[in-house]
Amino acid sequence: MKSRSESLIRLKKFQVDEKRRQVSQIEMMVNDFERMAGELDQQIEIEQTKTGISDVAHFAYSTFAKAAMARRDNLLASATDMRSKLETAQDALAEAIEDLKKVELLDQREHQREAADQLKVEQAEYDEIGRLRFRN
Repeated sequence: MKSRSESLIRLKKFQVDEKRRQVSQIEMMVNDFERMAGELDQQIEIEQTKTGISDVAHFAYSTFAKAAMARRDNLLASATDMRSKLETAQDALAEAIEDLKKVELLDQREHQREAADQLKVEQAEYDEIGRLRFRN
């Protein structure tokens, strides 16, 4: 029984670690997307300052700035999409942690039960020794 509960605990810990890695990776992706979008914003501002045209509808508006805006918008959309995936991954992590705690609690109860059973056996042995001494 011990090996089964210990292997189950190891499995649950592995699942928790895997979920934590997934959450961490998604958080890093969201941060990277937002950082890159911020850098593109700066490049757009520099380009607008350099050309002196900030109206996107103007016929001479910079094509580089237009392309940078499109990339920025795509990055922000990806970051938004990844945030929803992050919430899902965080929920899965919380569920995995809860499962691990349940298994650990069950294992702890089993160990307590085994210890109590061992104490009962020892007490019965002591009682038998006492009875044998009392008879003699």
